[in-house]
Amino acid sequence: MAEVKLTLKVSLHVPLDVSVISPDNFVGKSLEEIRSLNVWEGNRKARLDGFFEVEGETASSVENLTILLRGNGSKFRKLGRGMSNGKILVEGSAGLYLGEEMSGGTISVNGEVGSWCGTRMKGGLIEVKGNAGDYVGASYRGSTEGMKGGVIIIHGSAGNEVGAWMQNGLIKIFGDVGQFAGIHLQNGTIYILGNSEGRVGAQMKNGKIIVLGSVPAILPSFSFEEIRDKVKAGEEKVAGPFYVFSGDIVENGDGRLFISRKNNLHLKFFEKL
Repeated sequence: MAEVKLTLKVSLHVPLDVSVISPDNFVGKSLEEIRSLNVWEGNRKARLDGFFEVEGETASSVENLTILLRGNGSKFRKLGRGMSNGKILVEGSAGLYLGEEMSGGTISVNGEVGSWCGTRMKGGLIEVKGNAGDYVGASYRGSTEGMKGGVIIIHGSAGNEVGAWMQNGLIKIFGDVGQFAGIHLQNGTIYILGNSEGRVGAQMKNGKIIVLGSVPAILPSFSFEEIRDKVKAGEEKVAGPFYVFSGDIVENGDGRLFISRKNNLHLKFFEKL
């Protein structure tokens, strides 16, 4: 597999739109053509090689192309936007809107990412070894189109509104999450191995949210259904037992919350209902 290496050679002080950096845009181009691609530093258009050292080997097919990106990309915006195949490997942080609207391929970040990671994603895999900001796999503000497919794995924690307006796919968070995980969830699975700050599944219509850690409370618009020994998250079988709730009744929803029984003893009163 061919690999194009990009090394950030300047310190960034304003956001840098790097949506041009994706295997789809690099495939079939020479290194000189890649160097001459345009990025946006704030509202200023500039050449890619004004910010990155570009070296390596190009490819004629997108599935055989990997982009290795090194440097502190916390000011990046829209890395891998709309990519359909190939790989992006990031040694560092990756900023906002990582993998926006991507439909295939893999993005792996050995660092942290900002908000809207995987927003409106349609397919593929995003894996982040560190923490993520708010709105993982969510819609834009004012939109009802969240993630439609694919897989997002966050090995650290994430902020508020994970999977807001999510329509399909899988989000797996190894750490904790903020409030309103799965708000307006339409379908798909959100699997949280850590704790939630609360209001899980508010206004969800369908889909599944699994929490292995603790939750402060269950919203009153959910009904207790049963205790279940296990649940599936994608192809993974997750051992319980779990309190199972259905809702959100306010939205005439038929979603399911699977909340760890062991780590939520304050919910034990539901067993008497």
